[in-house]
Amino acid sequence: MERDFEGKVAVVTGTTGIGEGAALRLARGGASVCALGIDTAANARLAGMAREQGLVLQTIAADVSKAADVEKAFAETVARFGGIDVLVNCAGIQTYGTVVTTTLEDWDRVIDVNLKSIYLTGHFAIPYMIRRGGGAIVHIASVQGHACQRNVAGYAASKGAIHALTRSMALDHAKDNIRVNSVSPGSVRTPMLEFAARELGGPGQGMEDKIVEFGAKHPLGRVGTIEEIADLIAFLAGPHCGFCTGADFLADGGLKAGLSV
Repeated sequence: MERDFEGKVAVVTGTTGIGEGAALRLARGGASVCALGIDTAANARLAGMAREQGLVLQTIAADVSKAADVEKAFAETVARFGGIDVLVNCAGIQTYGTVVTTTLEDWDRVIDVNLKSIYLTGHFAIPYMIRRGGGAIVHIASVQGHACQRNVAGYAASKGAIHALTRSMALDHAKDNIRVNSVSPGSVRTPMLEFAARELGGPGQGMEDKIVEFGAKHPLGRVGTIEEIADLIAFLAGPHCGFCTGADFLADGGLKAGLSV
């Protein structure tokens, strides 16, 4: 694998699913990585995988929807590795409901975790990135920020807002040599998708059958893999994508290219 992040310091939020994959991909590319997660078991698992592979990857227990946790985690990262060059926001949760059936607690939680966390990480990371002469930020959004299903009001709202915030941050910080892009996956085999498959499966339908059903809705006929998304993140954050900023990159198996009629 190309050592495309040699000498770089990366922070990744989320230590399961796409966050786990992104952290490992950046570390394999030579980056020193700090991965922030609220799930202590997932943090330990990721740290163990990194040790087994000889990677420079530290996990930090943090709730990225809380300012104090984020500020402390970034200070720890800089103290250990000297700065921040790359920020990848993968932390996210899925909620179900309309604006009528979604509780205020669920609404606040999905907005805090999926959207407010991106404000907070940018707020604390960008000053450090400026000191290093710039950097790259990648946010994980969703195809549901473009065109959504029924019964996902809070989730779709949070992901659509990420698209807008990506454009705003890209414009505001282009002068600082900081590029900001987002990735909008379709269905990807992650713990979140497995949760959805269990929640939405019909009577007698197992999780695997539901995941196959999800995949069949994509023109490519399958769900995506964590590794495919991690490679796209690495491209957007790396040295081969220097003229891209303020854009959203679909990784949805062709889902948005077609409309059901």
